[in-house]
Amino acid sequence: MEETISLQDLFKTLKKRAGLIALLTILAITIAGVVSFLVLTPMYETSTQILVNQEATEASQLTNQNIQTDLQLINTYSVIIKSPAILDEVSSQLDLDMSVEQLNSKITVATAENSQVVNVTVQDEDPALAVDIANTTAKVFEGEIKELMNVDNVSILSPAVLKENPSPVAPNPMLNMAIAAVIGLMLGVGIAFLLEYLDTTIKDQQDIEDILGVPMLGVISPIKEEAKLEPITSRRKAGKTNGKKEESAAGYRA
Repeated sequence: MEETISLQDLFKTLKKRAGLIALLTILAITIAGVVSFLVLTPMYETSTQILVNQEATEASQLTNQNIQTDLQLINTYSVIIKSPAILDEVSSQLDLDMSVEQLNSKITVATAENSQVVNVTVQDEDPALAVDIANTTAKVFEGEIKELMNVDNVSILSPAVLKENPSPVAPNPMLNMAIAAVIGLMLGVGIAFLLEYLDTTIKDQQDIEDILGVPMLGVISPIKEEAKLEPITSRRKAGKTNGKKEESAAGYRA
């Protein structure tokens, strides 16, 4: 027989397991909060901007080919900034105890669409060190690009500045706790329906009808015991005593 589950049964299951669902949700939020505030290391972010100057050209010479060449040049600069030729010098000047790969993972280079500005963003556990890495990377690139590509069209537009009270960009405790709440809620609902599916005990007459496949004709109401029944031995003794009393009374009457 095909089993169907009504919307009422779903709400009934959720109401029945509401405590379990709430417990798992609160537990997930608590774990996410503890990990975000006490376990994960705060990361700070800063950035500097590098301007790539184009050579002065007449309006008639400004063609699509020139524009495409400029964009390709900026993309090339973005690759050079994160190359060992630049990062080795940055690590040497700042006396950093990290490899080029580790320093590379802290730096992100991005360019706005059809823009001559290159953004160099650095993330680090120490906000002051992040500022030093960003500014040193920009200065080293500005100096090295003259020898690498024999050009002098790069200048620092906006250096990174250390704020008085820097705020970490990661982790985001509120976002992590919100995500954990959703995951805990979904997990609680899933476990609730799983427990309900695995529960095969008979609870009411509807369960009996579903299992047997036949309608119930009647229900016997529970009988409440109002008084305790006397033990059989006590009743037998009481019967014998009453019989002797009746025999004695009959003898006196005779």
